[in-house]
Amino acid sequence: MISSYVGENAEFERQYLSGELEVELTPQGTLAERCRAGGAGIPAFFTPTGYGTLVHEGGSPIKYGAKGVVELQSAPRECREFQGRSYIMEEAITGDFALVKAWKADKAGNLIFRKTARNFNQAMVKAAQTTVVEVEELVEVGEIAEDQVHVPAIYVDRLVVGEKYEKRIERLTLKKKRSSSSAAASNPAVAMRERIVRRAALEFRHGMYANLGIGMPMLASNYIPEGMDVQLQSENGVLGLGPFPLPGHQDPDLINAGKETVTTVPGSSFFSSDDSFAMIRGGHVDLTILGAMEVSQYGDLANWMIPGKMVKGMGGAMDLVSSPGTKVVVTMEHLDKKGGHKIVDSCSLPLTGKNCVDLIITDKCVFSVDQENGLQLTEIAEGVSVEDIVSSTGCLFTVAEDMKTMGQIEVGEE
Repeated sequence: MISSYVGENAEFERQYLSGELEVELTPQGTLAERCRAGGAGIPAFFTPTGYGTLVHEGGSPIKYGAKGVVELQSAPRECREFQGRSYIMEEAITGDFALVKAWKADKAGNLIFRKTARNFNQAMVKAAQTTVVEVEELVEVGEIAEDQVHVPAIYVDRLVVGEKYEKRIERLTLKKKRSSSSAAASNPAVAMRERIVRRAALEFRHGMYANLGIGMPMLASNYIPEGMDVQLQSENGVLGLGPFPLPGHQDPDLINAGKETVTTVPGSSFFSSDDSFAMIRGGHVDLTILGAMEVSQYGDLANWMIPGKMVKGMGGAMDLVSSPGTKVVVTMEHLDKKGGHKIVDSCSLPLTGKNCVDLIITDKCVFSVDQENGLQLTEIAEGVSVEDIVSSTGCLFTVAEDMKTMGQIEVGEE
């Protein structure tokens, strides 16, 4: 199996850890592009995604043997430099068969997908010798207008009309009623997260395109000031995410990258996963906010793998941090659950990206990150001393002359 994220399948996990199944984990955007390239007849390409990580250097476990010993590891990728930046080579993927789900087809094989259900299907349709497409509705030739076709019939070999569809929702997420009392007032953990989230929201700018990770990063969207236009992008193929739906208004074909039910705002659009990661990798997304296990003083990021534990995959994180045109903001608790340092000289965990983080926001402070000069303390939370930051941080940093109290900056202020 070649995958970017393996999910919560217990049988898959058993086969992988027992050595019955070989698994190559690859960044989600790279996976989408490998399929797209395969369908386009391009045998290989160079991408910045994964440079300086296990994807580039090799060593990620592919096959386990007895007692959890790794029998087969991923091989290193070829590396080249273009216009002063480092890239790694990835080979295309093609299949004997592609099994694809679409919403509607005509009898010629022209396809239409519905909302975010386009995702990987559109690239997969083109990347196989024989493509079998299951559809909910089959119509006569001519009933789908030419300018409505998402995938032309030339890529489709067989059509299957499904029956008795049960569209399941894996993570039903609904809009909650606003509470008159704040949970943060009585729960220190909630208060800590809210402090981080509110500060992260100050990074939004009017007219910005942003991608938010699951958890605290996504919660920052709740604090976008009224009247500020921020378009939220999700890797599975939507630009213009809205709030979670009200009960009864959820749509199984409208989810975000975390499989949660969502809504859209006026002016939104849907597209395939390869198009989504072209936006990300191409530097068209202005801001990405995501979590971390470790960040180094020069902006290396580790957030996807702990050696010796079951690895779910890196998803789209490596792609999100690979673009020089995107500001990368990390939101996280300053210390881990055991009180250990998460901001360190160098990451001990496998990297997600190298020299990629621009700003770190924790419950204690805010650090700006310079790839050459390291960390600078720019804001500090109320009640926290510089001495506390020194003892809680596993590397050296400088203190800004105009250091401010955390969160007390105006929206739009640089």
